[in-house]
Amino acid sequence: MTVKEVFLGSHLPMAAPDSYLGTCQLAYAFGENTFMFYTGAPQNTKRTPLNQLKIPEGRAFLHAKGFDESKIVVHAPYIINLANRADSRILDLAVAFLKEELKRVEGFGLSLLVLHPGSAVGVTSEEGIQNVAKGLNEVLAEDTTHVRICLETMAGKGHEVGRSFEELAAIISLVEKKERLGICLDTCHINDAGYDDRDVSGILDAFDKTIGLERLAVIHLNDSKNERDSHKDRHENIGYGTIGFDTLEKWVQDPRLTNIPKILETPAVADAYPYKKEIEMLRSGRFENGWREKL
Repeated sequence: MTVKEVFLGSHLPMAAPDSYLGTCQLAYAFGENTFMFYTGAPQNTKRTPLNQLKIPEGRAFLHAKGFDESKIVVHAPYIINLANRADSRILDLAVAFLKEELKRVEGFGLSLLVLHPGSAVGVTSEEGIQNVAKGLNEVLAEDTTHVRICLETMAGKGHEVGRSFEELAAIISLVEKKERLGICLDTCHINDAGYDDRDVSGILDAFDKTIGLERLAVIHLNDSKNERDSHKDRHENIGYGTIGFDTLEKWVQDPRLTNIPKILETPAVADAYPYKKEIEMLRSGRFENGWREKL
């Protein structure tokens, strides 16, 4: 395997007037061969109709530039919380919204949707796990798309569900249509949850034993501002955090992860996107000291 074969991209905006076409063009300009985006604002349920988002133009651009659409990722909005059933109205809204979001993902011609499992406010972790599974069963019972829901590994901040491979495995075990589920592994999140990112091989072995590597569908490739086991979830630019460039490069190069899209969600630098430079370094395998200060 060569590093150039790896699918590397970033979390990009989708904004008027060019909408999806503009997102695709930005990814190409940054030297990316995959990317991730929201289909609308992550903090509310307001959504622009698909026919106003320049999707055909974006897809035509992707095809012309040789992108593999099966590697492009959508992130579900943060307001979807399936873990908390204290308010039935909020839960009903979350289920209904997730159903619509699956349709929107398919409307882009895509098949990967990353979802935060949710926060178990007012209930135990075990109850939160059961609630997430119940919500997913409700969603998938009626869904007719081919979109795969990728549950994200979480840092364990507050009452988050999904802070360990065991918790995610427990959710999957309770979902009827297990074939519709995947996992998104976030390197910052697992670091903050207590896993030692430096042991890439050991983590993948543990993941395979607990969940199965066939379910690993997306990687969020982020450095962390915090020490391991901090449970804080604060991303840092590549090579400037506690995980470090050498370890993150291992995640890029591991042959078991060749075909998995790797998405950067690193902070902007003085209002500038850092992704082009970060991806260049990860592809070359060479870290440039002081790169952030030169942007």
